[in-house]
Amino acid sequence: MKIKIEIDESAAEDEVIIRCRGLTKQVAAVQRAVRDVTNASEKILLYKGNTEYYVTLSKILFFETDENGISAHTRDEMYQTRYKLYELEDMLPGVFMRVSKSTILNTDQIYSIDRNLTASSVVAFLNTHKKVYVSRYYYKPLTQKLEEKRLHYEK
Repeated sequence: MKIKIEIDESAAEDEVIIRCRGLTKQVAAVQRAVRDVTNASEKILLYKGNTEYYVTLSKILFFETDENGISAHTRDEMYQTRYKLYELEDMLPGVFMRVSKSTILNTDQIYSIDRNLTASSVVAFLNTHKKVYVSRYYYKPLTQKLEEKRLHYEK
């Protein structure tokens, strides 16, 4: 696979074009990687009372369902969103993953996983007391995703 960068100072905005003979796994992986890098700096509209906040997606630890709707958690704050969990799952970049019926987490923010074979495992995040429970059904896909990311970064 060739990779070429063309600099055009007259371009109105940056554009990434993938030219290929067919959609292979490798090409799809490149597309996901580019999308994830560009989406990580995107912001999402969140609420606290009547105030609107525009929070960078990379700062969000997780989204979870609670008695007030869907909450978005950062290290220090908790916001509300008007999206449904399934809508978030469709629109968020690939670093986000559903880990239970009521939670989507940012895999880039995981610090540790306390594995429990008979019940939910617990995910901890760096520099915060917040934790998330991973159901047994989602534990293996989560660890596979983390292993793929680790192998990708080692190359």
